[in-house]
Amino acid sequence: INLQSAMSDDDQERQHFRKILAAFRHYRRYGLQQVADKLAQYNGLPERHKRLMGGNSGVPEHLARVRASIEHNAEMINLFIADANSIFDGDSPLSPCAGSEGSSSVQHQQLQVTSNDMDKVRSTIKQFARDWSLDGANERALCYEPMLREIDRLFSAENCPDRSEVRVLVPGAGLGRLAWEVARLGFSCQGNEWSLYMLFCSYFVINRCSEPNCFTLYPWVHQFCNNWSWADQLRPITFPDVSPADLPKSGSFSMAAGDFLEIYTEPEAWDCVATVFFIDTAHNIAAYVETIGRILKPGGYWINLGPLLYHFADVPGEASIELDYATLRQLVLGSGFELLTENTDIRCGYTQNEASMLRYEYRCAYFVARKPLRCGHDAE
Repeated sequence: INLQSAMSDDDQERQHFRKILAAFRHYRRYGLQQVADKLAQYNGLPERHKRLMGGNSGVPEHLARVRASIEHNAEMINLFIADANSIFDGDSPLSPCAGSEGSSSVQHQQLQVTSNDMDKVRSTIKQFARDWSLDGANERALCYEPMLREIDRLFSAENCPDRSEVRVLVPGAGLGRLAWEVARLGFSCQGNEWSLYMLFCSYFVINRCSEPNCFTLYPWVHQFCNNWSWADQLRPITFPDVSPADLPKSGSFSMAAGDFLEIYTEPEAWDCVATVFFIDTAHNIAAYVETIGRILKPGGYWINLGPLLYHFADVPGEASIELDYATLRQLVLGSGFELLTENTDIRCGYTQNEASMLRYEYRCAYFVARKPLRCGHDAE
């Protein structure tokens, strides 16, 4: 696949690009410092406490294995970002900025990597487990399968003899598995993702993985809490669990980089919009609903599944409108959609470690909505 970039050609976007790369490159130092701190804390324990743990507790040996797993992850990260400057087909905003006015100061400005940046790197590593490994099969069955079954039903061979003419959009595509699965059904599907953390890694999976289970990651290596055994912390995953090249000749698959609201402005361009764990990433969820209504063709479908976590809630300096589900439902209906299917009791996790003592579960809302052939906001 090619990643289509909608980023503007300015220093701020260039700086953001370099900040993401800096965070990925800082992963090894961050992880090894975490191990060094844990070892120092253990070595500082009184000897009697170490004896109570069973004498030779194996903590230093375990931390040595943690260190080796982090080193392996860091090597994988180097592969993920190796194509960074060519991912967007050489678009100037994401390629080296030599020759542009003011580029020197931006290029050499020291980039400060924060703990929040490292949280995003670790979350991206765990996303491999959800989207492209056998470990994520249960989550995908709960979250993706209802969407795929519904798309398959709505655009059956009886209704749509040529599925390659059906355009499906998956905003918030993450590492691209759902969009890839839609394309595998023969549709023309585009995934949209804003996060460069996700985009670098989705590009690697889809374009650099030639066969199933050809790479290994340790997604839980930084999880020092809620382990039944140390082996659970070091449990590896292999990816991808399928061959990304296994797509039909009909249809198409692409990923678009950029903000959903800024990229998708063409009215009546899509037959279906599929959103999974996405709509609560909005600053203003009404703007998402409005945009989906605008870009769908008359008679087109919006399929949604997810919670209402509201990612910008309580984030300093960020606007966030947090609606309850009842008000969101009214917003969807008031925007001209007709609800065809609704289920408010789909329970699933997100990047869960199946071996952990701690489990989070979302009670998700699932609905299928149709844009009528003629509705009020179309006529305006």
